[in-house]
Amino acid sequence: MLPHKCSTAGEWVRVEPLSVAIHGDALWQGVQDNDDLWRYMPYGPFEIREAFDTHLRKCEASPDPLFHAIVDRLSGRAVGISTLMRIDPANRVIEVGGIVFTPALQKTRGATEAMYLLARYVFDELGYRRYEWKCHALNAASRRAALRFGFSFEGIFRQHMIVKGENRDTVWFSMLDSEWPARKAAFERWLDPLNFDDAGMQKTPLNGN
Repeated sequence: MLPHKCSTAGEWVRVEPLSVAIHGDALWQGVQDNDDLWRYMPYGPFEIREAFDTHLRKCEASPDPLFHAIVDRLSGRAVGISTLMRIDPANRVIEVGGIVFTPALQKTRGATEAMYLLARYVFDELGYRRYEWKCHALNAASRRAALRFGFSFEGIFRQHMIVKGENRDTVWFSMLDSEWPARKAAFERWLDPLNFDDAGMQKTPLNGN
């Protein structure tokens, strides 16, 4: 099945098709003066709003990657971006990437829930058999996140790409449909309100991290 931009909601966030008109203001406020968000991305940072909006318009129109906004349900404001990309419906393989978590989303329950919602869409609704995560080999935070979310390390493609004029070694991770039931249960245990104390601190970590 060829995926469409999905709209799905959890307790903390919604994941919905990216729209410049709907999400542009909040996203611009979230990425301003946060150039580190773009360090390992093939685009950005953006010095002026016009350049950022031009980028978002291209994202909104893109059929692959499919860009989604992550919206905080309490405030109603967009706090992040994620994509479904490198879509291979014949082999039922898809990648999650293009992830930008603004400071308002970083290290929150909503950040983890957003990744859960997208994985659930890929496996439970689309019926895909392989879900991929790739990142720059130097991006230690992304590598830790992949393992925390239940992806398995597969290897490093050396000099896989040229990004911003420099060689990029790319780390590959994957999650399979046979692994998803256990990963889904782990996500749901972690997201359960009973897993958090009165101060909002987790009692049991996700996947040991």
